[in-house]
Amino acid sequence: RKQATEYSTSSSDDEIESKPSLTHKAKRALRRRRKLEKETKQLIKQEELKRLHKAQAVQRQLEELEERQRALETFGVKLERQLRGESDSGINDETQMLHEWFELVLEKNKLMRYESELLIIAQELELEDHQSRLEQKLREKMATDNSLKGEMDLNEEDEI
Repeated sequence: RKQATEYSTSSSDDEIESKPSLTHKAKRALRRRRKLEKETKQLIKQEELKRLHKAQAVQRQLEELEERQRALETFGVKLERQLRGESDSGINDETQMLHEWFELVLEKNKLMRYESELLIIAQELELEDHQSRLEQKLREKMATDNSLKGEMDLNEEDEI
């Protein structure tokens, strides 16, 4: 990608220098267009990096969430055994154990909702990334002069 950018920049410089008939205004407009294209590419790259960082944060949160769910599951199994009387424990108060079990179920449900939210955020990031790639592809297609495009290119542009 970097090589392609360098190549296109150098060829644009050659365009300006090789056409002495271009007016000063045309040269300025061409430079302005190249500068705008460069700024656009930088913005796109920044947006991609933001999405990447956000996706990494979501992934870390999902991993932490999974650990917490495993710990709750282990504690829940132990608590259920105590409630059934299968395990010897210092706690003989069934009311206290039921209260803890219900608290555990509430916490587990809360974690499941949070996991659903994180998965939705991850899917949203994936869709934003896909949209960005399609927009970039469309920009590249539209940058080509219509007279140089074939029917297949025009159809692909319409499809995008």
